Amino acid sequence: MLPDPGYPDYMSGIALADAKPHFFPLLEKNHFLPDYDAISDEALNLSKLMFLNYPNNPTSAVATREFFDETVNVAKKHNICVVHDFAYGAIGFDGKKPTSFLESERAKDVGIEMYTLSKTYNMAGWRVGFAVGNPSVIDSLNLIQDHLYVSLFGAVQEAAAEALLGNQSAVNELVETYETRRNALVRAAQSIGWDVTAPKGTFFAWFKVPDGYTSEEFADLLLNEAHVVVAPGKGFGETGEGYVRIGLLDEPERLEEAMERVGRLGVF
Repeated sequence: MLPDPGYPDYMSGIALADAKPHFFPLLEKNHFLPDYDAISDEALNLSKLMFLNYPNNPTSAVATREFFDETVNVAKKHNICVVHDFAYGAIGFDGKKPTSFLESERAKDVGIEMYTLSKTYNMAGWRVGFAVGNPSVIDSLNLIQDHLYVSLFGAVQEAAAEALLGNQSAVNELVETYETRRNALVRAAQSIGWDVTAPKGTFFAWFKVPDGYTSEEFADLLLNEAHVVVAPGKGFGETGEGYVRIGLLDEPERLEEAMERVGRLGVF
């Protein structure tokens, strides 16, 4: 079971396992959380694995403890293993810390949570990550790791340990940087008439495209006419149509400039 829209690389593991994907939509009216009541019992009973990802790429939505509690109950009822991708677990805004799946009671009975140091500690090229949760799933991961990979370079492991166990002030500064950029982007977008919602987490923004455009058409327009690059939402799944993803990956002034260029197109 996969979120739509969602991180495209989830499909790679499914292909390696020769499994069949079943997509559930993430809709704005549901705060980009899956509606389990809308998924058929047949699909739930057939499913062995469920991918979740909050804070979410690409929608930037966050999950609640109540949602994860419901997820545990659904997983237990239908015997589904939950894999929660907590890649953006440190990046929450407005003074709110993102909720971990493992905060829910008995979450370890039904799944695991995966974490990467790529986002929190700017170690994107070093690919350090870990999983915590159900022992049988961890054993399976160990088996795969033993046969498909070799150990990380020792210096990278030591750097990862220092990042996790050392002073976390740099993480706070990182989150403040992204929140400052988010605020600048949202203000600038609203000033040109773009009706947008501020991201609650991650370093992405998920904005609706104006009427009359597909996500690809609008992305092409911004690239060719405003020289602004965004990712069309359809690239993350069929339900991503109607949105574009914007990265908070430059200084506030550059994000404001990008919105000024978009504003000159007169599409809002």
